[in-house]
Amino acid sequence: MTKRTRRTFTPEFKQQMVNLYQSGKPRKDIILEYELTPSALDKWIKQSQTSGSFKEKDNRTPEEQELIQLRKELKHLRMENNILKQAAHKFTS
Repeated sequence: MTKRTRRTFTPEFKQQMVNLYQSGKPRKDIILEYELTPSALDKWIKQSQTSGSFKEKDNRTPEEQELIQLRKELKHLRMENNILKQAAHKFTS
């Protein structure tokens, strides 16, 4: 089994593949003809149906969005905490 090199596809190409699928072309034929992975085509079809966008940020679940926001907040609070610790250390020295 040979390892595939990672390829990137434009949103226009992804939409064309989804359109082919929606027009009735068999999934198997699209995958073989364009040398796609089944998971990539399935992902594009799902993204097109749910959000109409192929951007990852547009296809995140509410839980994923919340997790990202909480991580940003945690990073900010840790930074503030470190600043306060440094300031307290200077005042006590």
